[in-house]
Amino acid sequence: MKTIGLLGGMSWESTAVYYRLLNQGVKAQLGDHHSASIAMVSLDFEPIKALQFAGRWDEAAQILVNAARRIEAAGADFLLICTNTMHKLANVVQESIDIPLLHLADATAKRINEQGLTRIGLLGTQFTMTEDFYKRRLTQEHGIEVLIPAPSDCEIIHRIIYEELCHGIVRDESRDEYLRIIEILRSLGAEGVIEGCTEIAMLIQQFHTPVPLFDTTTIHAEQAVRMALTG
Repeated sequence: MKTIGLLGGMSWESTAVYYRLLNQGVKAQLGDHHSASIAMVSLDFEPIKALQFAGRWDEAAQILVNAARRIEAAGADFLLICTNTMHKLANVVQESIDIPLLHLADATAKRINEQGLTRIGLLGTQFTMTEDFYKRRLTQEHGIEVLIPAPSDCEIIHRIIYEELCHGIVRDESRDEYLRIIEILRSLGAEGVIEGCTEIAMLIQQFHTPVPLFDTTTIHAEQAVRMALTG
């Protein structure tokens, strides 16, 4: 079994889900008392959040690079960054380490392509929805057209992530807002919706909507289990 490297803590709520899914996935495949081999660094999110909102991405990158190198030194065979937003810095991190980085957007795009869908809505932080680092990768490397909500709805999604979900708060009224936005994306032609923030699945699961959802946390973890147990 390969050792999975986890760069987490952004937020710890979703990183805890990663840890659970990885161990459950390995146990499901190998049985008995098997669990995942994991090397993890969990960062303090408050300084990272401050750098995000200040646009000081170079400083955030150095924090992630240092953490990734620690994970590699601890024996990880490949790396997961346990947050969609910080994949803005994925290329910088990959260039700084010698182990492969399993890119969250690539794992998600693979699942979308397997289902034969080509037009997808994207929910996430303002950074993920409005900047090109995530959408461009989906479009240019995987042929997926990406729709994002209206600016006012992007603000609602972003606020709920940082003010509620990152604190483990799940509110019915916030779920209703997300479902309203998902329905708008469907009416605009979205064949499915990416839950492009690792906390969103805490709020919205597939049974809440008929629109196909792509839970990036689960998809990322499932591919990591396959990678750890094969090759």
